[in-house]
Amino acid sequence: MSSMEEQLAECVQRCQEQMAHAWVVRAFVRHSDEIEDFPELTNICRAIFDLSRALETRVDDPVGYFKMLTKKLGKFRVAVDEYSKLIPEISTHTNFGQSVISTQVCARVLGESLDKAKKIAIANTSK
Repeated sequence: MSSMEEQLAECVQRCQEQMAHAWVVRAFVRHSDEIEDFPELTNICRAIFDLSRALETRVDDPVGYFKMLTKKLGKFRVAVDEYSKLIPEISTHTNFGQSVISTQVCARVLGESLDKAKKIAIANTSK
């Protein structure tokens, strides 16, 4: 495996680790009592599901993975932002507060990893 491939694979791994955290948030929200009274909570669940499913099929293809992440990240960020604004109105419970932090960190790390992957690809294209 070339250095570029290894670096991109590391970026994919970092993203997948963040997606694992997001998946746990999805499970928490889906099984919370609050989802019955606030169906808009399903939006973050759907966003996590959609992003996870879109990315998981491309784990062995870093270039395809980051192309898909480029397509899907904006929608995920919007869902995270909406979720972050919604939660204080729904619950002050620590679990919900922590889930907001988890989704925000996930969106940030995905963006950072995407930026890093682009820099790696550009650096290797100019060689």
